[in-house]
Amino acid sequence: MMLALRVRAPSLFTRCQVPIQVVLYALLYLVADRIVTLLHLPLPANIVGMLMLLMLIMLRILPVSWVKAGSRWLLAEMLLFFVPAVVAVVNYAQLLMVEGWKIFLVIGVSTLFTLGATSLVVDRVYRLEQRLAARKSADD
Repeated sequence: MMLALRVRAPSLFTRCQVPIQVVLYALLYLVADRIVTLLHLPLPANIVGMLMLLMLIMLRILPVSWVKAGSRWLLAEMLLFFVPAVVAVVNYAQLLMVEGWKIFLVIGVSTLFTLGATSLVVDRVYRLEQRLAARKSADD
């Protein structure tokens, strides 16, 4: 019903926005992979690519609106990226029966450490932003 009430169809730019942004992510990954290979960095290329994307956004070279639709689509379709992991679990059912508790313990502990580290970083950044805002308001 809503489709029939729409005045006009979405523009070509709107329809191509997500594929273009996903291609941008892929290009950033390929550039990051080359950088990691050439400089022998001890980081995975996806981390270097995310850092490059963060720097492009922070330096205002790349507006957030240019990557928002693609990132939302990738997050919405994230389940598809975990299908190979689920298939691998099915293939190694015997391993899970014998060593499964160790694997789940490691997953649980690492998840807790990740959540803890993330919460600490978010708290520190939030406090820093509050101090900067208070300093800015005091200067005005």
